[in-house]
Amino acid sequence: MAPQIAAANNGGGGDFPAKLTGQVILCSIIAAFGGLMFGYDIGISGGVTSMDDFLLKFFRSVYEKKHRARENNYCKYDNQLLQLFTSSLYLSAVLCSWIASICCKKFGRKRTMQMAAAFFFVGVVLNAAAANIYMLIVGRVLLGAGVGFGNQAVPLFISEIAPAKYRGGLNVCFQLMITIGILIANLVNYFTSSLHPYGWRISLGLAAIPAIFLGVGSIFIVETPTSLVERGHKEEGMRALKITRGVDDVAREFEEIVGATEAAAKIETPFRNLRKRSSFPQVFCAMVLQVFQQFTGINVIMFYAPVLFQTMGLGTDASLLSAVLTGGINVAATFVAVFGVDKFGRRKLLIQAAVQMLIAQVVVGSILAHYLKATNVIPKLLAYVVLCFICVFVMGFAWSWGPLGWLIPSEIFPLETRTAGFFVAVSTNMIFTFLIAQVFLTMLCRMRASIFFFFAFWIVLMGSFAVFLLPETKGIPIDEMNERVWKKHWFWHRFFDADRVNGVAQA
Repeated sequence: MAPQIAAANNGGGGDFPAKLTGQVILCSIIAAFGGLMFGYDIGISGGVTSMDDFLLKFFRSVYEKKHRARENNYCKYDNQLLQLFTSSLYLSAVLCSWIASICCKKFGRKRTMQMAAAFFFVGVVLNAAAANIYMLIVGRVLLGAGVGFGNQAVPLFISEIAPAKYRGGLNVCFQLMITIGILIANLVNYFTSSLHPYGWRISLGLAAIPAIFLGVGSIFIVETPTSLVERGHKEEGMRALKITRGVDDVAREFEEIVGATEAAAKIETPFRNLRKRSSFPQVFCAMVLQVFQQFTGINVIMFYAPVLFQTMGLGTDASLLSAVLTGGINVAATFVAVFGVDKFGRRKLLIQAAVQMLIAQVVVGSILAHYLKATNVIPKLLAYVVLCFICVFVMGFAWSWGPLGWLIPSEIFPLETRTAGFFVAVSTNMIFTFLIAQVFLTMLCRMRASIFFFFAFWIVLMGSFAVFLLPETKGIPIDEMNERVWKKHWFWHRFFDADRVNGVAQA
């Protein structure tokens, strides 16, 4: 209870003096290069797996199926090993995000980001130089280590370093960089697809650039005040807080950080602490947000956009160009979240986007169900209508479930369970990303156009969750979430009431 007592004695943290300093902006941008690594990989994978030179070298059977005259439109790419190339990264990221949660606590957020860059760089080298499928998969596993470390450390770093009233917009920079990475990857794939026979190596090798930016850039940024205090460096923590807030009057906020770290230090097993009744609301919402983020169907679009558009009858170049278009819209729409999340709040964006994405999925599914059969090609006009509604879907995701799926879990846990709780969120995301990536092409083969109605069903569920169970966290200081959000929520307050009753009984 120490964090809450400190907040109460100080009148709450909502009025902590702070400016949006250049240091905070710089730190957020450099840290967000972890998102660029992740996004580039998402975008590059689908493009590379549609390149003939890549398929000939590693997946000859898929290449032969692709070029059969009357191969089933929905089953051209149904190959478990090909799906493993994409999904193995996320299985690795699950384990590595757990290791990263320990590193974040022991070595700090900054050092963990540097580890992410190192793992990712080595994975890129192995992938670009791959001589066989085993070298390719090992490289993907190391890329997964980089993604696991980066996705664990970066959102926490930004949430802790940002002033409360700017936290949402700055944290969305992580998702913005993911979308920019996807767009850059799509552009790279478009140009390298005609560079035979090594275009795919260039595509995979250029992933080293964001890893280098993150690794080198993180040397020059400050560690978060919370992480410094948590590791016993109080004087450095005070200096870092003054630098990031742009004011000298940081005593009250520093006291709250110290109170939170002292309370956290008493928790020897933060993962066990997540099993407490009062931790259930945060754990449940963090996990459900990650599951729903994947079951929107967005990674289906981003992983396999070129494959999907080729299935509809667009040529290789047209399909890659279409993927560039969706990637560009993804980037542009994310700016709505950057500037709107701290103005409109989290819930409004999530609810509005759920309606928008539902309409888009139903329209796309209906057109493909009616016009795209096993071996035909749908009319070009309808193919472009489908493309337009996919863009509508991507827009909705980009300003809602994409960025907020990372933002909200990074800000809702108290310090004593923050790294452990965010690990649960990240690992949930990676597990379900792995599942979707591993089974999507098989699902597309079996379910055909019905797969879009499958995702539409999940969108109905996630919209209902945002309406009834997700509290608003806009503008609330990160160490006051329990007191000002969860304990006042119409449903979740009962989990804290029970703890309070038990505490009185024990006293």
